Amino acid sequence: MSISLARRSGAEALGTFWLVFGGCGSALLAAAFPQLGIGFHGVSLAFGLTVLTMAYAIGHVSGCHLNPAVTLGLVVAKRFPAKEIAAYWAAQVVGALLAAGALAVIVTGKSGGTIGTFASNGYGASSPAGYGVSAAFLVEFITTFFFLFIILGATDKRAPSGFAPIAIGLGLTLIHLISIPVTNTSVNPARSMSQALFAGGPAVGQLWLFWLAPLLGAVAAGVLYPLLCGGADREREEAGANG
Repeated sequence: MSISLARRSGAEALGTFWLVFGGCGSALLAAAFPQLGIGFHGVSLAFGLTVLTMAYAIGHVSGCHLNPAVTLGLVVAKRFPAKEIAAYWAAQVVGALLAAGALAVIVTGKSGGTIGTFASNGYGASSPAGYGVSAAFLVEFITTFFFLFIILGATDKRAPSGFAPIAIGLGLTLIHLISIPVTNTSVNPARSMSQALFAGGPAVGQLWLFWLAPLLGAVAAGVLYPLLCGGADREREEAGANG
């Protein structure tokens, strides 16, 4: 029985809430508390764990995109209907904004608590290590490209079944280990928008990059994966070999 678009969109909103709440929450709460010491590595793992856990929880419902770039890449690769992209994007942005709102309440819920940069993404003076716009764009493009490539490969019908969430979650962990110093890691326009709107200032002015670079990286992966690893020609070749 098919699942309605409304239910699938609801699952996307819930899953994206968990991604932003768990990933950004680990940076804003646990990593900011020196005694706990989860630091850079812990935040990277937290983002990966949010995707891994939600992939098992709602992957069979919505596909567990949790990211406008993922949805677009799947459309380009002909794994998802283009007519449903607006509903998924809206759900992802709403889920991310609700999570950011909850985090804002929690972060400011102690004496002297302020939002500050609110785990937002940025380049130049807003980059954790001072990287410029070109470096930020390139790292976001490359990491999103490979994130989509991992997703397309891990969810291919020819891939071992049941292991996709592990590969995807570890892929996102690795991406954060690479790119947190450069941009604080986006690869997800909904995650970037949610934090930027609360942080304000430069985070909002630089938001264009954290939409454009991930979307372009996703499109590139959506085009290249079928050419290298799948598509009608590959399926015909396999059918001929098997029969």
